[in-house]
Amino acid sequence: MRFKYSKYVPNPLDELDMDELMSKLSDLLLSSGFDNPWDPSGGMDRTMQALHDAILEALFSGGVLPPDVIEQLFGDQAEGSEDEIREQLEQLIQQIIQRMQESGYISPAPDLQAEQARRRQGGGPGEGDAGEVHFEVTDKALDFLGYKALRDLLGSLGHSSAGRHDTRDLSTGVETSGAPKPYEFGDTLNIDATATILNAVSRQAAERAEGEAARRAGQGGYQPEPEQALAVTTSGIDIDYQDLMVAQGEYQSSCATVLMLDCSHSMILYGEDRFTPAKRVAMALAHLIRTQYPGDTLQAVLFHDSAEEIPIRELGRVRVGPYYTNTREGLRLARRLLEKQRKDMRQIVMITDGKPSALTQPDGRIYKNAFGLDPFVIAETFAEVSACAKAGIMINTFMLARDYDLVAFVRRVAAMCRGKAYFTTPYTLGQYVLMDYMDKKTKTVH
Repeated sequence: MRFKYSKYVPNPLDELDMDELMSKLSDLLLSSGFDNPWDPSGGMDRTMQALHDAILEALFSGGVLPPDVIEQLFGDQAEGSEDEIREQLEQLIQQIIQRMQESGYISPAPDLQAEQARRRQGGGPGEGDAGEVHFEVTDKALDFLGYKALRDLLGSLGHSSAGRHDTRDLSTGVETSGAPKPYEFGDTLNIDATATILNAVSRQAAERAEGEAARRAGQGGYQPEPEQALAVTTSGIDIDYQDLMVAQGEYQSSCATVLMLDCSHSMILYGEDRFTPAKRVAMALAHLIRTQYPGDTLQAVLFHDSAEEIPIRELGRVRVGPYYTNTREGLRLARRLLEKQRKDMRQIVMITDGKPSALTQPDGRIYKNAFGLDPFVIAETFAEVSACAKAGIMINTFMLARDYDLVAFVRRVAAMCRGKAYFTTPYTLGQYVLMDYMDKKTKTVH
């Protein structure tokens, strides 16, 4: 058998950190319409050209390739003319896009020629649309981005992992954290062996002492033979029901959560994208509950002119629209969803940046008023907050604005339902949401 050797040509993709690339592209993959605020549902940021430009920026400023590789391929050490280097760069980007498709992070690009022919036959746009090729973000990519957001947020908080929800109550569980207690009917039979044996030994020693005292009193100072004393000390330990001791663990309760996400137009206006960070936090919370709190439930509600429940897996794909803020309708839908849950705790996590400005009337029409805090809208919203409080549902509000009137409104909501009000920014939202979720049971139960 003969072997033919050839010169090894390194492939730049061998040095590509795909996880780091996906992190750098997260703003594009989770885009909410910020780049086109007047038409957020247009999808202009999901084109292959937008992906191409984002990868190009990540290559040179994102650190997804080692600096020495960048310098060797496109720096002063690069071989070839300027046109050849540019062509090599384009080929590298196309290879990266192809690898993203093969890895299942984005869906393959559609067939341009077939789509163009179909549009011509249907009388639609023709040659001018040839460059507008769109891509779709897959569930695998969204799941990875949720995991990455959770890891980054917990890492910034100094937590290596998250445990279950803790309360002040003690119960007989698997994890031992409290003093042992005598076994009672209904307790988990998590026997504390040391305490149980000590109880049995103490009881038997006391019984022997009482027996010896009785025999001495009846026989005038009777003393057992050495062989009899040896038999008593080497006999087995007889454990009785009254000796049983069980270990106590911290009571770990279950929680049902509805995440209310404001997708009104104001979430991407005023020069700041608030919706993309909110989506990232929502995905991190969903990943946390699915992996660390399997007994908990999480449902998502979008509120805008009205309100709607969406599957958790669709959180990364939602976008804002030209909507007002119908907070009352969102709370009403969240309350109905939580009333069906049989959990120790039920709560609403509401992420918003604006005041209630819309209301669904009994006939189905939407009443809208974006100027100030409308007394009619506010009164109806507080009525729904009161209904949540009567149902035992806690509302935690994360406000991405600091207007004086909004601060007063949110604080009153928190006071009415024993919840909390956080006034944060898109950059600190995740820390507040996750820390509140992991710590709230210790502070609110009993």
